[in-house]
This record gives sequence, structure tokens and C-alpha cells, in this order.
Amino acid sequence: MKRSAILTVLATGLLAGCSSPEVAPPPSSTVQGAAPLAPASPEEVGLSSQALAAATAVLERHVDAGDIAGAVAGVVRHGRLAQLEAVGFRDLERGDPMAPDALFRIYSMNRPITALGILLLQEEGLLSVDDPVQQYLPEFAEQRVLRDPSSQDPSDTRPRNGDITIAQLLTHTSGIGSRSSRMYTEAGVHSYDQSLEQVVRNVAAVPLFEDPGTQYRYGMSAEVLGRVIEVVTGTPAEQFFRDRIFAPLGMDDSVWYVDETRRDRLATVYRRGAGGQLEPIEMEHIPVTERRALTSTGVGLVTTTMDLLRFAQLFLDEGRVGGRQLVSPETVRMAAENAIPQALLPLPGDGYWAGSGWTLGGFAVALDPSTYGHTVNPGEFWWDGSAGTRFWIDPSLDMATIVMAQVSPAGGGGFREAWKTAVSAAVME
Repeated sequence: MKRSAILTVLATGLLAGCSSPEVAPPPSSTVQGAAPLAPASPEEVGLSSQALAAATAVLERHVDAGDIAGAVAGVVRHGRLAQLEAVGFRDLERGDPMAPDALFRIYSMNRPITALGILLLQEEGLLSVDDPVQQYLPEFAEQRVLRDPSSQDPSDTRPRNGDITIAQLLTHTSGIGSRSSRMYTEAGVHSYDQSLEQVVRNVAAVPLFEDPGTQYRYGMSAEVLGRVIEVVTGTPAEQFFRDRIFAPLGMDDSVWYVDETRRDRLATVYRRGAGGQLEPIEMEHIPVTERRALTSTGVGLVTTTMDLLRFAQLFLDEGRVGGRQLVSPETVRMAAENAIPQALLPLPGDGYWAGSGWTLGGFAVALDPSTYGHTVNPGEFWWDGSAGTRFWIDPSLDMATIVMAQVSPAGGGGFREAWKTAVSAAVME
């Protein structure tokens, strides 16, 4: 008998939200609203029910193989929800089945949301992506650069050539490194018992790995961007995201703190143990069920598949949410197009990195789909998280696809790629 349990839900309670006002609110408003993701049969939006069922079967097989404990997957096309399915288990030890409203730690998928916050402020004229970050965070004015990035010796530095711009933070070309790098961990740069302000001061206190604008290096840019948002708006990051992004989009379950009312929906993270069986794992001490000092705008958010579908749909709707324009079509295009200079391509790394760019919206974008090990289309933009979550947004098909699990390492036997390829086969027109 299968370990996996399938729940296909197109429930009104998950889809409904109060209607959006016709006019966008002022920046200080806390208006509630929701993107109208009405349910549709797959065939109504040009998809094959049979092929989507086959995609669900792919996830079932990965559950049965012990690659993942469970997952929630969703498909939206032409602004309508064609599929929202839960397979397997939210918690194996308790035998709790996965549910469509399960909460997931999304880690780096936090970053496109933070990037949207920056682009919103640019639209309002409060900043420009071409501004130097030291204009808002003067602690970066005297930051130096490692003479030898491979040494990670913070005592061996030279003066910096050029200033970090907000655009370089958005595209990971600032020279800022990863929170898991040796230099950052030894300096205690990223810690959940410190405020966002202090963590960003820590980033500024260590050297850059290279001069701004000279190399793509995935790092802690989103924390710095979150602090820029706080300084520019005079608002704590958590409140800004709640008021300006989550409330208008109806992302009611996107939180940095999982309170008692949500706790029994939080999915457990698993890793294969020595015996090959999935075992609970604490990837790092992120007490999401406790209040903590750091609102990590790079990796700290917890959310649901449905909330991220609403976020993805914003880009397919050219910035509109129901009857109102949250961001302009021009900003949406900026968020979706490669912004890495040709001189810095291809991006470092194997496989799909050779055929990818990076956008000002905090997404990877497929420039050469032949380098990908799964089906994507040119211009499809996407990102993922280190606990097994990923979404893809495809303007050419007017379709968003999301699969969420909790597994470390995130690969989970390739469940995300296999599911996406199977979903792509469902497109009939």
C-alpha cells in the first residue's frame, strides 16, 4: 500500500479573498485584497487532465522512493487555478498527511519578494536601482575588497574600485558573499539573535570578495536590500512586506513567525539518514515558531503554495491585482528580463547556470533552455529554496507552476525537475 496520500483541492476557502479596490492605496495603507485565482478544469485553460495526473504520479513515486516526505504542487494558467495537489505527508512520525495549506520554509525564494519591495519604492521615486547603497547605508562607504577571494583572509585587503549600487545587490554582482562562506561564519555575520540592522552592519564590516560589478556571486544581498527598505520607508521590514505586498496580493500565510494558529500546518524538513530513511533535520537554527530578533529578508520567510501562486500571478498580469495596478508593466518587464551584463556571462556554475541570466526582480531566467535538465522555455523565470521549493513563471504560456517540499539537500532525487517536465507535457495549446 502506498505511503503517499493525494489531496486535490480547489476549495473556495483557499481561493477566496475580498475584492480589490480600483485605485492602488497610498504607501501607508494596510488595505486587504487578493489576486482572483478562480478554479478551472485543466481543459478550460488548455491543459490535459490526464497529463497533470501523470505529473502528480511523479511526485507520488518520489514519496514512495523516500526522496521526499510529501509535497504541494500548483498550476495556474490564464489567471485560473488548474491544479492544487498535496501528496505524501507533512510529518512522517505523526502520520499527518500533507495538506494544500501546509506551510513551508522557502529560504532563498524570499529574495524575489524583497526585490519587488525595492522596485515598488523605485516606482514611487523614493530610490533608484542605480543609487549607491552607501547613500542609504553609510556603513558601506569605506568597505574594502579581498586581495585574494579564495583566501578569505579579512586582514589582506585593498581599497574598493567603485561603489555598490542597488542594481548590483539585486543581481548578485555587488561582491557580497554567502552567509555560509568561511569568512562570514567566522565573523558571525548572519545570526537570528541580531536585528536586520546589525546583520547588515556585519556585512559592511567584512571585505567584499571582489569589486562591485565584476562578477556574479550569490550572497547576502537581500538582507542589505531589506535594510534599505527600512531606512527609506522608516518602517520595519516585516510591516512593510505585510502592508505593501502580502495584504494586496492576499498572501495571508506569508510570515516570519509561525504562531499557534498556524503551527500545526508547518511541514517538517527531512534528510536521508545513514540507513536511507528520511529523518527530521534542523538545517540551521531558525526558530520560526519563536519570535526572534532578525527579520531575514533573504531566507527567513514561511509561506504556502497558494500564496506564492498569487505572487507569481502578479507578473503574468503585468502588475495588476484584480482591478488595480500594484506595479507598472514596465517594472514587471524589468523584474523578468536578464540584467547581467554580457561581459559577466555565462554565470559561474555547471548545467543550467551556463544558460541562465539573473533579473532585477531576484529571479534566474532561462536564456538557453538546452542547458537545463528539465523542460523550460526561453524567457521563463524562476527561483528555488534550499529546503526543496521552486517556482517557475512562463510568460510565453501565461502559466505559473510551483512545487513545495521540505527536504535537505534540496534536490530530493530530482522531484522538482521531473514534476516540471511532466507538467509541461500537459500544455495542449
